[in-house]
Formats: sequence, structure tokens, C-alpha cells
Amino acid sequence: MANRLAQETSPYLLQHKDNPVDWYPWGEEALRKAREEDRPILLSVGYSACHWCHVMERESFEDEATARLMNEHFVNVKVDREERPDIDSIYMSAVQAMTRHGGWPMTVFMTPDGAPFYGGTYFPPVPSRGMPSFKQLLLSLADAYENRRDEVMQSAESVREYLQAATGASAPTTNLSEELVDSAAAALQRQLDNRFGGFGGAPKFPQAMNLEVLLRYYKRTGDRAARAGVEHTVRQMANGGIYDQLGGGFARYSVDEYWLVPHFEKMLYDNALLARLYLEAYQVSGDEFFRRIAEETLDYIVRDMTDPEGGFYSAEDADSEGEEGKFYVWTPGEIEAVLEPEEARLAMRFWDVTERGNFEGKNILNVPRPPEAVAAEFGISAGELWQRIVRIREKLLAEREKRVRPGRDEKVLAAWNGLMLRAFAFASNVLDREDYREIAEKNASFLMEKLVVDGRLRRSYKDGRARFNGYLEDYACVADGLVELYEATFETRWIAEAGSLADAILEHFWDAEKGVFYDTAADHEELVTRPRDVYDNASPSGNSVAVDVLLRLSVLLEREDYRERAAAVLEDLSGAISQIPGAFGRLLSALDFHLSTPYEIALIGPQGAPETRTLLNTIYSAYIPNKVVAGRAEDDEEAARLVPLLAERPMREGKATAYVCVNYACRNPTTDPEELKRQFGAA
Repeated sequence: MANRLAQETSPYLLQHKDNPVDWYPWGEEALRKAREEDRPILLSVGYSACHWCHVMERESFEDEATARLMNEHFVNVKVDREERPDIDSIYMSAVQAMTRHGGWPMTVFMTPDGAPFYGGTYFPPVPSRGMPSFKQLLLSLADAYENRRDEVMQSAESVREYLQAATGASAPTTNLSEELVDSAAAALQRQLDNRFGGFGGAPKFPQAMNLEVLLRYYKRTGDRAARAGVEHTVRQMANGGIYDQLGGGFARYSVDEYWLVPHFEKMLYDNALLARLYLEAYQVSGDEFFRRIAEETLDYIVRDMTDPEGGFYSAEDADSEGEEGKFYVWTPGEIEAVLEPEEARLAMRFWDVTERGNFEGKNILNVPRPPEAVAAEFGISAGELWQRIVRIREKLLAEREKRVRPGRDEKVLAAWNGLMLRAFAFASNVLDREDYREIAEKNASFLMEKLVVDGRLRRSYKDGRARFNGYLEDYACVADGLVELYEATFETRWIAEAGSLADAILEHFWDAEKGVFYDTAADHEELVTRPRDVYDNASPSGNSVAVDVLLRLSVLLEREDYRERAAAVLEDLSGAISQIPGAFGRLLSALDFHLSTPYEIALIGPQGAPETRTLLNTIYSAYIPNKVVAGRAEDDEEAARLVPLLAERPMREGKATAYVCVNYACRNPTTDPEELKRQFGAA
């Protein structure tokens, strides 16, 4: 018989609905039961694409004997960390404080009022490598709660005090200056792996935001080593197994230092951040390789990760048919069965497919040799090689589609959708792709129509239900995507919606007394502490995106209050940035914008007309990270009222006209793309 999780929408929670464990979703019902029966809470946190979450479910949560112990001694609560980042953030901080490491699945034992007294991650079904079995742990903690209650409560109280102190802690501040950005960029450069690209050793994460910091540093200083480090990294990643060589898109990380063997799950946020990074690398270098990777990544999202209503799905699992990576790997025989003999020989040489294999006897496709070298071996030109590879790739992809696909988490998360909305809108301008613009507009309409309920943004949408209070990252990332979409369409609706979300950020998440943003709204349910996670990890913190989008909107809408709040946060975190710059990639980009005098570019002309688009393409053909772009038809008075930058700006000689301004002082208006390039130094 199914448990209470059968009523949930999260694919992760639904995976556990038939467990013999008496699971509750997080909520008042579970907390009340724990209080009334004076039982500790066992909190299990994971997500659908998590390999070890599936392993622990198979070994422990599907096991009748283990479930009996859990049901007898604990109130068992299951949480999807992607739906409830507040719960995940609070209790992950506790687990890291107690054990010095963290990860998922996360297993936390708490008092009925939510104070944690013991925690960890994966626990095995039998004692292993110094870890007790999960059943031993359950019996030990049940006994401690029953017979050594004072010790348990003392431990819980000390963790509670730590959590409350941690959310209010901040490092001594320092000056907000270009020196701060320069020293951060220098620290990141020192961490670059000059051989394989990326930062540090294995396991290796893409870290798109930190790479963007180095691109900005190159833009401002001309430091070619910073640019070379980024270009080397993105090339190595795209040639590695972390990149899906057939279907496009990136896996979450590489288990080795040379990007060969990925942890095969694909996350929406990684692909949003990386698509944008490859577009910026293309702007900087003009290298068509980077353009191709960006397009293949976005096309993967369109093909495999887009809901018919316009939302973007969250993730694809690493596993299929119970095996990690099975969907993606090949043997020589499988390739020979699909292709002509000469095609198979070329494919196996290009993607390094051998009888021995590079992953558990099979092959993860990767490109270890320069294509020019492979072309020379086969006596063809590099151009001819690529034409053949494109045809071969289509055949192999069609064959792969016949396999059992990894599970897909089809919930739509506001924050992650905001990141991908931003990527599609940006791509539509950089690549002049009308189809990407339409995808971005459909997504924005979906978010505004389906995830805004009673004037408040929701976190998650699935099966027709918008659920959970939106968090700071949801409001900030959606606003950020809408600003980018406005710059791609000049539709006033999008900038107005972004402004409304920015106002909501200040109303619900800003603490005037402390001068900080919190992750949860002021009227959110009361938790053991009010979470405030300022670090940019695999995805940007709500704090960093809020600062960035407030700064851009302050210029577009002439809202000094937005700028003041953003500057206050940068000031508050300046010391932390100087101490651990690698944890503030997105915030460093916001600081770079704040310290610059951004270009304010106004385009006046018929929207969508060829001459207007030519000027817009000119702006986006160059890498100019510190800019805002606004536009309107000459007779659009509403746009001029909403965006002061557009007021009193006529067309010249009846042609689409660009105004390039700095600090609200404008250069000569121009209708000439080459002159426009010269005005922002891109000629």
C-alpha cells in the first residue's frame, strides 16, 4: 500500500511512495506527530538524479526489517532538496558542522522541534569502512533518545545555536575596489589546471561562474593568460566525456581530472550556466567551435528537457536499467552494427572507441585527438571529416534513442527556469536565433501565468500544481531572465514584470536592520533558523543574482534604491569575497558591473525590422559584459515612460538609431553599425 508520498508531485518523493517506510512529506502533520508522540524525526533529503539516493533506497528503505525499525522509533520525513532548498541548506550546514563533510542522500536525526542531534549522508546496510550499518545506527540513536535524553538535547541545542550564529556571521569588510576583483581573479588563475583545464583536481566541476570572472578580468585588463585559461578549459570540457558527444549537454561533473568519466546526471542549471559561458567564449574569440557547443546544449534542452507548456524540466538521472551511464556508453560491436564499415572505423577513431574501453569495459565517447590529425589519417580535409561526423552522429543518436532512457525529473523549478530563460534570451541576441527568442518568450509567459499565485511566485510546478513559497533565488533568477528577455525583445511587459519581482525581493527578503537578504520570505514558516546561503556553488546563490539584477535594473529603471541595497550587500560581503573568491563567482561578476561605468545603449527603431536587428547584432557580436540595452519604436511612449534611457531619443533620418551613453551622458547617435562598434571600443 502506498504511503503519504503518493500525494506529492516531486518525482523524487514519488519514487519512495511504495516503500514500506511510513514516510511523511515535510509539514505540520509530521512535526505534530513527533511532538505528540515524543519521537525523534528521521529526515532523509535527496533528489531524483542522485545515484547514491537510489542505492540507499534499494538497500534500506525497500527493506522490510529496516523499515520496521524506522517506523517503530522515528517519524520519517522525506524531502526533495530541489523543492525545499531552505530545509536542505539548514540541515546540510548542520551535517557539515557535525561530520566535516556533506552530500546526498543526507540523513539527519532531529528533536520534535527540528533541532538536529546527529547526521550523515549515505549509510550502508551492513557495517563497512568504519561506518556502522544503517540498522545499527537506528537502534543506537533510538536508545540514546530514550535513555540518554539529556545528552541528546544538549547536542541538539549546541547545533541549534551554531546554525543561528552561522546565518548571522560575516567577515570584516574591505574596500569595494578594482583591486578586490583583480586579487580574486588572480587567485582563481592560480587554481587553474593548465594541463587539463578547470580548477583543481578530481572530482572536477565546470565552475562556469568562476570562468566568467576570468573572462571579465581579461576584458578589463587585457590579461591574455586569463582568456587562454578559460578557452582551454571550455575546449577540454567540450571534447571530454562530461559533454554528451551525440546529444549535446553537459553532465554534472567529472570524476577524474581530465573530464573523461562523468557523473552522468544532467542538471538544468549546469546547462544554463555553461550555454551562456560558451556564448561568451564565442563573443570573445569568434571561434565557431564554442558557438556549436552552445547551440548543441540549447538544442538538447529544446529536444529533451522542455515541457509542452513551455517550462524546462529539472534533470535527467545518471542511471538507466539500474546501471550508471548505460544509456551513454558504446562497444565497437554496437557501433559497427549501426554504421557502414568505413563510417565505423572513422567514428571509433574520432571518439576513441576501443575493445578495451574506458569505462567498465565500454566506451564513453570523447575527442582526445585534434580533428585535423584524424582527418589526415583518413586522407580527408577537416571540413570533410566534420561533414561525415555529423552524418554518423545522427545515425548513432537515432540508435541511442531506442535504448531505455534515464529517468527525467519533470518538475519545473522557478529559479532554474530563470537561469535557462536568461541563456535562451542571450543566445537569441548573440546568434540572432528567432527560434531561441520564441522559446524564451514562451517560457517567460509560462512562469508568469503558472507559477505566480495570488501575486506571489511559487517554487515548483508539476502536474498542473504550483507549490511551495518562492525563495530568494526564485524571485532573483526569474527577474534576471526577464531582464535578459527584455533586452532581446524590447517588450515592456518583461521589464515591468522584472521590476515587480525586484520590488517583491526588497519587500519580502530584505532585512533592514541587518542590511542583508535572507533565502526565505519574512512570512515563511518558522524553521530552526532563517537560512541565508550567500555562496555561489553549482548554481548561483539567490543573494548574488539579486544583487546583480538590482544593479542592472537600477540603471534601466533609474531606481537608486535598488543600487543602494545591492551596494550594501557587496559591502557586507567584501571581506568574505577577498578571503574565498572561488565561492563568489556570480557575486564577483555583479561587483565588476558595480565598479564599472556600464554602457547604456538605447535602440530607437521599428522592433524586428532588419536595420534595428543589424544594430542589435552589432552590440552582441562583441563581448561587453557591463552594459544594459533598451529599445522602442519611435512612437512607443509607454516604453519611454517606463525606461528613462529611452525618453526623448528620436530616430535619425528615419533610420534605426543607436544611442551609447555612460552615466546618462550620450555620444553622438548613430545609424551606422561600424560607428556603433567604435563607440563601445569593439572595432
